[in-house]
Amino acid sequence: MGFLDRPSTPSSRSSRHQRVKTVSGFSKEFICLEEAVCFELGWIHDGILGTFERKLRSCILDLRLGSIRSYSGTFKKSQLRLEGVKDVIAVASGKGGVGKSTTAVNLAVALAIKCQLKVGLLDADVYGPSVPMMMKIDRKPDITEDKKMIPIENYGVKCMSIGFLVEKDAPIVWRGPMVMSALVKMTRGVDWGNLDILVVDMPPGTGDAQLTMTQNLQLSGALIVSTPQDIALLDARRGVNMFSKVGVPILGFVENMSFFKCPHCGEPSFIFGKEGARNAAASMGHNFLGEIPLEVDVRKGSDEGIPVVISAPDSVISKAYGDTAQNVVNKLEELANEPSLHPEINL
Repeated sequence: MGFLDRPSTPSSRSSRHQRVKTVSGFSKEFICLEEAVCFELGWIHDGILGTFERKLRSCILDLRLGSIRSYSGTFKKSQLRLEGVKDVIAVASGKGGVGKSTTAVNLAVALAIKCQLKVGLLDADVYGPSVPMMMKIDRKPDITEDKKMIPIENYGVKCMSIGFLVEKDAPIVWRGPMVMSALVKMTRGVDWGNLDILVVDMPPGTGDAQLTMTQNLQLSGALIVSTPQDIALLDARRGVNMFSKVGVPILGFVENMSFFKCPHCGEPSFIFGKEGARNAAASMGHNFLGEIPLEVDVRKGSDEGIPVVISAPDSVISKAYGDTAQNVVNKLEELANEPSLHPEINL
């Protein structure tokens, strides 16, 4: 039993069941489900064909693109399709200190507030969880009857972080296997409910933790955050290449700390360089989704647990996050409408 494209050979049967002649002269039966996948079978008696189809339907996942989408081409058995979650995007950087978590938090809030979407935020940065402080959450999650954690909601975003489960100042002194186990628990052991987008704040770098997340979650795409500085862009390119190797589409680049606008004269100062991320995106053939200026309000909002999208909704930087969020939504729709390989089904 294997996967085939939908047969185009005419048949006297309905479009769901088709019988064709093979080169060797034998008949083969095809069952096509939801216009998504086809199963190639040997010859099946008419009397049991309907029963067989019903059993197939009961064994496979819902593959209708309207409910859950994935753009990486193939579904791996180890990857989890979060029930009720339409898109999962990774916010990543090749190195720390470029504002990845700040971008992830404000992007998630902008998607919820400005784009009116149902949004979740998963803090996968186990060694340095920032979401509890940035989202002003200081309690442990409740547990469902089937032992799943319930995300804690604030500012219209459902949040989950390892920081909810440990003391505020407690260091995470874990070896690799414990980190991997925690990441798997936070992906498979959380009841997210229905979401349009789950934003994953990835750990910095390109190591075991990143591979664990890409292997355990079917990602719709990755958003690369970098400053304009050459040293940051070098690591950002490594991040792009890592996602490409594991089959995750790149949504585009976001340039953080693009410039500082003088509060006295209003002139921009390009402290970390000018248009570095924009040029890197162009050179690698990817989209540039937005530039975020360096402003004091962002730092204040992060420290106080009030994202700048909430604390200063009419500010220039809030608009920048809103525009970036809309660009992400547009890119996801663009990817969803592109022709893609069908998933591999293993029964």
